[in-house]
Amino acid sequence: MSSSHEDPSCEVAHGTLPVPATPGRVLVAVFASPVAGFLLRYGRDAGYRTVLIEPDAERAKALVDVAAEVHDSIGSYPDGPADVVVTDHHRPELGPVLRDALASDARWVGVLGNPRHPAPHIPALAELGVAPDEIGRVHRPVGLNIGSRAPAEIAIATLAGLIADRNGRPGGFSF
Repeated sequence: MSSSHEDPSCEVAHGTLPVPATPGRVLVAVFASPVAGFLLRYGRDAGYRTVLIEPDAERAKALVDVAAEVHDSIGSYPDGPADVVVTDHHRPELGPVLRDALASDARWVGVLGNPRHPAPHIPALAELGVAPDEIGRVHRPVGLNIGSRAPAEIAIATLAGLIADRNGRPGGFSF
């Protein structure tokens, strides 16, 4: 069958067409962690511009090679409809970073964490005076429920959930 009869998605999957550029896809991983490393690598491969936010310059060094950009605070990032994933909910900077992410142009904001444990971001944001409706915008847990435990699995589940959300799909095996 000639390529003119092929589905363009199939041609991309088979490598006969280049992956189309996806302008505006930005993935912001907050805090250098093993999950952030995989998330940034896989996000880059999936066509995201990858950004690491890490206040600690020493910790940031570990992931400088997998992020297109590294910043020490949210500041002007994200600079558009980015997906922001906080990869460590034990850091003392959790509240201020989430507050700043919620005040940005972020399309989606989430924090990793086991849903069976109390969500530390809620009191951290409330203490900073963030309104309950804004706190409610923070997704937790994040990603698809695949029973992930290892950092690479957590990153895959997170990225798959973000892609499904961006594409208006539920994720899982329902088509």
